[in-house]
This record gives sequence, C-alpha cells and structure tokens, in this order.
Amino acid sequence: MKVYIIGAGPGAADLITLRGAAILNRAKMVLYAGSLVPTGILVHCHPEAEILDTSKLDLEQQQACYVRAQLADCDVARLHSGDPAIYGATAEQMRRLDALGIAYEVVPGVSSFTAAAAVVCSELTKPEVSQSIIITRVSGRASAVPALESIALLAAHRATMCIFLSGPHMKKIVTDLQLHYPDDTPVTLVYRASWPDERVYQGTLGTVLKENKRGEWNLTTMMLVGAAIGHGPQVESRLYSKDFKHLFRAKAKKRAVKAELPVPADQVEG
Repeated sequence: MKVYIIGAGPGAADLITLRGAAILNRAKMVLYAGSLVPTGILVHCHPEAEILDTSKLDLEQQQACYVRAQLADCDVARLHSGDPAIYGATAEQMRRLDALGIAYEVVPGVSSFTAAAAVVCSELTKPEVSQSIIITRVSGRASAVPALESIALLAAHRATMCIFLSGPHMKKIVTDLQLHYPDDTPVTLVYRASWPDERVYQGTLGTVLKENKRGEWNLTTMMLVGAAIGHGPQVESRLYSKDFKHLFRAKAKKRAVKAELPVPADQVEG
C-alpha cells in the first residue's frame, strides 16, 4: 500500500502529468481538495475508486482514510492543486504518514504560476531583464507570511514576482510594489488559469487599480509582476545565436563535417 501525493495541475484535466493520471487510473481511493481541484480531473480515476472531497475533512479525518486504506492494502491518490511543493500543506500529511509507517511518493504537477504565464504567452525570465522569480503570497487566516518576506521587502529586488491569492489584497499589494517598481511595470492578473471560467487582465502597476473594481478579483487570482512579462523590444538570449559556441553545437558541427568527408579511393567498392 502506498499514498501518492499528486499535483493535479492548474485545473484543466489534460494538464495533469502522465504519471499522475496513470496512478489515478489504478488507485482504489482518491482524496482531492474539492475547493481547489475541479471535478473534471476525476475523469482519470478508476471507475470503482472511492472518491473523497477533503475540503470537508480535517487532517485527522484524512489520516483515518489512510489508515483504512492501509488495512485494506489499497493505494491512495491524494490530489493537490498545482504542484504539491508550493503551498500544498503536504508536510503535515507526510509527517503523519511517517508516524503510521505508510510509504508515500510525491508526483509533481504544473503550478498555477507557470499556467498563468502560459495563458498570456509570457516568459518569466528574460536576458538582462530578470533572471529570478519570487514566488510569494500575502498573509491569510490559515498561515501568516514571515515579516522578512513581506512584498514591500521582496519588491526591492525588482525581479519577476508571482503573487498567489492576490485578489482581495490588490490595493495593499500594489502600494507595496510601488515602493520599488515603476508605474509602467507590466502586471498580469489571471483568475483560475485553464479553468472554463478563466479571466485575464493585462496592464501596468499604474493602471491595475484604476481599471479593476474593488472585489472584482477572487482570492485565487494569480498576479504576475515585472518587466520580463512585457512584450516590448528586449535583448535576445545568445543561446541560439549562430556565433555562440557551446559543447552540444560543436559536437553536432563536428559530426556534420565528418559525414561530408569524401570516401578514400581504396575503400570504394568495385
């Protein structure tokens, strides 16, 4: 018996990994975070699987499910939204599984911050603009953000920022960002990337509050901030420049030259 902690991806049923879908297809018990994971993902589940919505269960009740599966010797698929490593509340589950002597495996998934970037066809890192990504959130009722990780302090780096759960806190976030980022810094808001009700706003730090009404964006809104997400003229990477030499391209050129060498006369048949 084993528990598989699976990243369900941002929402769309076909953005779960092949590995995650395969495990869902054979697991006889599936626990999923119904408040964050759409039921469409459950299309991958085994037809006879017992499916439980953990939004209605506390941690002890979830633990009881693992114990029941252990007694029945059946695998459990535990679905988390996005990637389990980011705001997944998985550490406390793994501690309990360790105490119970139950084996587990983590299966990564597509995070909502990369899905949001994909929605607007944007890179989050660009040469000479930003080579760092700060993934953060604001304090909520469930857990507080450490004071040293406040957005006002992190903004000093002017790196690309991906701010989870930003919807209701937009005014405070923008005020803190403006301490360091100029008003023309690109801002993208994505609500439920890849879901049927996905919504997108693209503007700047100076326009985002003017062009969006208070309360218009839900808690699960992702905010992307930084010069890198803009689509204006920028420096191109030298990675694919024809005059940029690296190990793999040098080997490929050597093979190509070798393939074009004439065959010695004494090796020609006939």
